[in-house]
This record gives sequence, C-alpha cells and structure tokens, in this order.
Amino acid sequence: MLSPSRQHAHNMSREILRELSYDSDLLLNFVTQREPLLNTDQQAIYREVLRRCSKREGGEIFIDAPGGTRKTFLINVLLAKIRGEKNIALAVATSGIAAILITGGRTAHSMLQIPIDLIHNEIPVCNIKKESTKAYVLQEAKVLFWDEISMMHKHGLETVNRTLQDLRGNKDLMGGLIVVLAGDFRQTLPVIPRGTMADCCKMQQ
Repeated sequence: MLSPSRQHAHNMSREILRELSYDSDLLLNFVTQREPLLNTDQQAIYREVLRRCSKREGGEIFIDAPGGTRKTFLINVLLAKIRGEKNIALAVATSGIAAILITGGRTAHSMLQIPIDLIHNEIPVCNIKKESTKAYVLQEAKVLFWDEISMMHKHGLETVNRTLQDLRGNKDLMGGLIVVLAGDFRQTLPVIPRGTMADCCKMQQ
C-alpha cells in the first residue's frame, strides 16, 4: 500500500497524465482531416478560440445553435488542436450522454466538483482544495469547454466562477480562463415572470 505522500504523488501524476497523455501526431492528423469540414460560422469560432489561446486572453464564448448543427464536432476539432500542441484543454458537459460524445469528456459535476444542492447554500463553492490535483489541472488549463450549458442552473455557473477565481488567483470572470460554452436554449422552458413550473410547461406547449 502506498504511503500518504506517495499516494498523493500517484494521484497527481495520474490526473495530469490524463490531460497530457494524448498522442499529438494522431490528434494533429485528426485536425488536418476535419478542419476543412468546418463551415463559415464554425471557422470563425475556431479561429477566435485559437487566437485567445495564443494570446493568453481569457473570456467566454457562447455557441448557441439548435441540435444537429455539429457543435460537438467543432468542440472535438478544437480539443484535438489544443491538446495536439501539448496544452491542457478540459471538456465537460452537464449531462453524462453529452460528455460521452466529447473526446476526453467528463460530467461537469465530476470534473468541477459542483455541489448537488445549489439552491439552499447561500454561497456555494466547488469541493476542490487549492493543493489538490484538480486544482493544479484547472490552474494549468488553457481552455474549458462546457457542453449542454443550457441544462445547468445559473447557480452552478456562479459556483464555478467563484471557485476558478480562487484557485487561479484571478478575479476576472472564470479566473481568466478561456471558457467555451455550448448549448441550445430552445430546449429550455420559456421564462414567465412570477410564473410557476406548470405555467412554463403550458406556454411551451
């Protein structure tokens, strides 16, 4: 059995290796084949994300498009490009099904340790300690891709924002990390001021 210090080192190396053990040649070959298939709008997003990565600019980019418009395809090409250049690019999704479709994807709750109860905690924070392996990965990451963001409660985003600001020592939005959000708000219920859930369902019909 590993000692506590060795166990910590083992866990850290495993967490980091997970994000850095991709085959660069394979990924860049994937990019070469897929880049020409991006449409005009996708190319614009693709170039902007890569520009921010090269300039080390933070900020958020939101990809809003209906289902079936190849948002996941674009994310996977970007992931391959960034990881192929030996950078850490994290990929999460609000739902498990969506996470499976992203290369190296995990659920947002798993990767970011988002609390289950977001409503009753006054100021919720993610369960990630500064000296933990997850914290190190989040500090070193170039970009975070988050699919199905429209399915996440707003308190979830606020919680991740607070956590990243703390872990990265940066008070900019999301701790200065480039965050690419993707989703389709057409899948959500309409907003009815002071309306009940039943009212929203009726309006949707």
